[in-house]
Amino acid sequence: MGKGSRTRGLGARHEDRRRQIAEALLAIINRHGLDAVSLRDVAAEAEVSLGAVQHYFRSKDEMLLFALDYISERGTERVRQSLGVGEQPPRAVLRDILAELVPTDDERRAELRIATAFTARALVSPKLADHLRAGYDALHDVLVLLIRHAQDAGEVSTDLDPERVAAALFALADGLGTHVLIGHGSPETAHAVLDEHLDRLFATAP
Repeated sequence: MGKGSRTRGLGARHEDRRRQIAEALLAIINRHGLDAVSLRDVAAEAEVSLGAVQHYFRSKDEMLLFALDYISERGTERVRQSLGVGEQPPRAVLRDILAELVPTDDERRAELRIATAFTARALVSPKLADHLRAGYDALHDVLVLLIRHAQDAGEVSTDLDPERVAAALFALADGLGTHVLIGHGSPETAHAVLDEHLDRLFATAP
C-alpha cells in the first residue's frame, strides 16, 4: 500500500471517528438538551476515551459546530437522494428543500429539536450565531437561485423579487416545522400549506 493510500485511509478513519462522536453528541442533546452536554458524557456515549474526544475536538464549542454542520449535511443528502439523478425543475427542488424543514419522522424530529437548541444557544454565543447565520444565508441563496431559474424559464413572474420570495418561503417552512415539532399541526397539513404557496407562486407567470 502506497503512502497516499495510507494517508487517505487515515483521513477516512479520522472523519468516521468525528462522525461517531457527533452522533453521540446529538443523541445526548436529543434526550437531555444542549445544556447537559459535556465532553466526558459524549465520550461515554460514543464509547471512546475522553482523550479521543479531545483529540478530535479542542473544545465543546468546536464539537457543537461540527455537529450542527453534520445535521445540515444529512438533510442535504436526503434532498439529493429524493431528487435522484438528472435535471429537476425548480419547483421540485424548492419543494424538497422546504419540505426537509418539516419533521416527518423520528430522525427529522430529533434533528429539529437539536437545531432549535442550537438556535437558543446562539442568542448568547456570538460564534454559534455567526455559524447559524452563514448556514441560513447559504440556504437563502439557494432558494433565490432556484426562483431566478424559474423566472428565466417563464414559470414564475419576473415582477416578483426573488430575495423577498425566498425569505418568505424560508420563514414559512421554518415556522411550519416548529409548529409540527410541538404538535400544533401535522406534517401532512404543513406540506399541504407549502404546496399551496408554491402553486400560487408558480401561477404568477403570464
